[in-house]
Amino acid sequence: MGHGGNVIAELTVDHREVDELFIKIEALPLGDPLRRDLADELTVELVRHSVAEEQYLYPAVREHVDGGDALADKELEDHAGAERLLKHLEGRDARDDQFDTLVAKLKSEVTEHIRDEEVRLFPLLAAACTPQELEELGDKVRKAKKTAPTRPHPSAPSTPPGNKIVGAGIGLVDRARDLLTGRNQ
Repeated sequence: MGHGGNVIAELTVDHREVDELFIKIEALPLGDPLRRDLADELTVELVRHSVAEEQYLYPAVREHVDGGDALADKELEDHAGAERLLKHLEGRDARDDQFDTLVAKLKSEVTEHIRDEEVRLFPLLAAACTPQELEELGDKVRKAKKTAPTRPHPSAPSTPPGNKIVGAGIGLVDRARDLLTGRNQ
């Protein structure tokens, strides 16, 4: 499954990639250092995905979907909870007592969030937008993921315009840190 297409297809591919990362982490023995590497990869994917949704998907939901403000607010709450868990997981050794507990809690929250988006939010957005609008949103989401942060920043703004202004700068700093530390290269 490749990236591209409308916003729903793009984000659904992201969801499957996240599912696969959780499966890979769980397949390894407890304490295996590769679990830490996979958790870093998972963090990068979740943060980039969340930032892109916050910059483009949720504003579109607010604009086009009846009751969109409440839907977007609920999704943003989900993101905030996951980002706090990612922050607690960040840098934690795979042998740490809390590592597996945090991964399990993160998986539970992310899986529920994905299900909610795919079952409820995506169909509502698809019914409210034209195919061209969905394609344009897909392009915007892909571009946003390229400059998005790669590490959790729970105190960063999650709504426009603040998230668009701050996000690219934080993303640049995160990628520099990743390069210097060899994280996820």
